Parts: sequence; C-alpha cells; structure tokens
Amino acid sequence: MHSDTAVAEEPVAEQDTTDDKAPATAQTAEKNDGEVHSGVGVLDKTVKILDALETGPSTLGQLVAATGLARPTAHRLAIALERHRFVLRDQHGRFVLGSRFAELAAAAGEDRLLTAAGPILQTLLDRTGESAQIYRRQGDQRVCIAAVERASGLRDSIPVGAMLSMEAGSAAQILLAWEDSERMHQGLRHAKFNATKLAAVRKRGWSESVNEREEGVCSISAPIRNASGQVIAAISISGPSGRMGSAPGRRYAPLVMAAGKYLTEALIKASSGR
Repeated sequence: MHSDTAVAEEPVAEQDTTDDKAPATAQTAEKNDGEVHSGVGVLDKTVKILDALETGPSTLGQLVAATGLARPTAHRLAIALERHRFVLRDQHGRFVLGSRFAELAAAAGEDRLLTAAGPILQTLLDRTGESAQIYRRQGDQRVCIAAVERASGLRDSIPVGAMLSMEAGSAAQILLAWEDSERMHQGLRHAKFNATKLAAVRKRGWSESVNEREEGVCSISAPIRNASGQVIAAISISGPSGRMGSAPGRRYAPLVMAAGKYLTEALIKASSGR
C-alpha cells in the first residue's frame, strides 16, 4: 500500500493523438520547443517521464506538472516502467528511477566504473575482511551497483540492485556531502546525520556510520569522482560493529580512500582514452 493516493487512482481512457508511425527525420527530430521528437510518440513521452525522475522522486501530480503529459498518460507510462523495473516506488509511494538501468549497464560491459570495480572490491575484501560495495544515487535512494561479500561468518549482505535510503549510512553521507546546497539541505531533512557531519566528511574525505542504517552494522565510505571532479559514486565496506569496532574509520578509512582514488584515476584515464 503506497501513501500517494493520487498515484493509486485508475487512469481514464485517453486518445493518444501522437503519430507513432511517423518516421524520424533530420527535420522532425527536434522542433522549436527544444524537445527531441523521434517520431515515435509513446517513446518520447516515456523519455519525458524518465527525464523528470532524473531530478528526484516524484508523485504522479509532480510528473504531470514536470512533463506536461495528461494525468492518465503519465500514470499509464509510469506503471508500465515500474513493471519493467525502470521505475520503482520509494517508502513514500513516489516514483523513482529503478535498478534496471544499473543492471543493463553492467550487462553491456560499457560502464567504465563497473569494469574497473571488481578487482578493487575484491582487494578491499581481502585487506579488510569485510564486505565491499559501490553505490550510486538515484533520487532519495541509493542503488548498490557492485558488491563482494565475505565467504563465511557475520557479514552485511547487500545484493547488487538493492535500493537503500539516502537518510542513513556512510555511503549516503558521501553521496550527499558534495551536492549543491539546495539538494544537500533537502536531503538532510529526514537524515540521521547533519550538515556539520557532512562538513567533516568533505574535509577528511571519508565517512563512517555506526548503528546508523541498521543496529549492529557499521560502514566506512569514500568518494569516487569522474574526470570533472564530480562525486558520482561511493565505495564502502560494511560489517558487524562488534568486529569492526566503535570507530572503524581510524582503522579502515585509508584503505577505502585508496580504493576510491584508484577508481577515480581509472575513470579519468578511460575518459582521456589512455
């Protein structure tokens, strides 16, 4: 049961007047409104939904306002995308981008970060003895795009594709700490950490959480940046606080930061074609 009652309403029948059969040409590809028109109306409308969700979670009403689509059309397309896991619902019933995009990127083998991630995560596991993950932000959630786990014993098991809240955890801190001020303050509204803690994260270059996301679990994270210096992901290790201690950053932060720096350098090298 989702809290957004507007989303749950049934769509009414609507006549789609877009000519889905018209071929895309250089003349029709882009119109005066600046929008791209492929000539396949339903595809163009679907992309509008995804573009709107790229900026963050949205209720059905917000999707209608952002896309200019009729309410029944926006509802129908959002539900269809949800069934294919391109769109998911957050804990408030709002639409957010789904994990299917990360899965497709991994399958295509074209995601430079995922290509470089495997050996680094395994090295982190070998050196720390704890599970390791990489997260990307999707709206007010974060998705695990790569992970390795301990073979035995107590461990924090986060499968690839898992969606976690941006309100708690060291990876959430990393993904929020370098955002612009507006998005940062929006993200802090319900977070278990505050702006002072994020300032400390930016200063030292790593974050930690103890019993923040889940009782008995702690983690350490560091940023992964692209060639422009933008933080695009967080690399983490996580495990039981009984084994990692009450201040795990003192012991593990240098290793996690080194892994993040290596992946950053790999992305810069790949983008330059070297």
